[in-house]
Amino acid sequence: TYQQHYSIPKSLGANVAILRLMPENNFLPDITKLKQIVTNKTKLIALNNPNNPTGSLMDKNMLSKIVEIAQSFDAYIICDEVYRGTNQKGNGYGPSIADLYAKGISTGSMSKTYSLAGLRLGWITASPQILEQICIHRDYNTISVGMLDDYFASIALEHRDKIALRNLKITRNNLQILDNWVENENYISYVKPSAGTTALLKYEYDIPSRDFCIQILENTGVLFAPGSAMDMEGWLRIGYANDPSVLSNGLEALSKYLKTIK
Repeated sequence: TYQQHYSIPKSLGANVAILRLMPENNFLPDITKLKQIVTNKTKLIALNNPNNPTGSLMDKNMLSKIVEIAQSFDAYIICDEVYRGTNQKGNGYGPSIADLYAKGISTGSMSKTYSLAGLRLGWITASPQILEQICIHRDYNTISVGMLDDYFASIALEHRDKIALRNLKITRNNLQILDNWVENENYISYVKPSAGTTALLKYEYDIPSRDFCIQILENTGVLFAPGSAMDMEGWLRIGYANDPSVLSNGLEALSKYLKTIK
């Protein structure tokens, strides 16, 4: 998941325990294992929901179980929700941790759901006490966002319903394209995403993922991110929030190339 969740705490001297998400559990947290690593020394549980890069999605029931664990040790929960609003079902939105837990901290941004990564702007939802501490800390680093970022983000948020409908149409249609492609590939499999704009593809070829990505790029012009960059060797990350024709043509080119290797 997002590297900042464990690298920043480590850089500040925190002891970090990582719970790996496994494909056999649909890349969702194992609640039993989570209970085993959370102790009375735990100050914070960090989540990413919907998950990047797997597209897995914790529902309200699972989040409530995690809240119960955090409550038992009076720990905070921070949840990176930058993909909130991209669910494949319903209106695209799932529950926010800040709505489920008094010590829940939710973060969002313009980058993912709104497709406006060039606007370096986001937000935090938390208790007044936490927000006060964040504002004090912010005075020592970013101070404020750029005026143009603020202006254009405000315009986008005023029209967020139209943007959301557009983007949901793209991701839902494109995931169907990807799903059909995976279904017809003998040596490719995946856990179908429930949200987000990316997926992890498991391949059955005896080649390191970084080398595989380079070969694919050189032979087809199609770019993937290697699973090794995410500590997921043997997997490739694909983004499917682009133009449908680009996605279809890229997958077709990849299919032709895969037929040439064993």
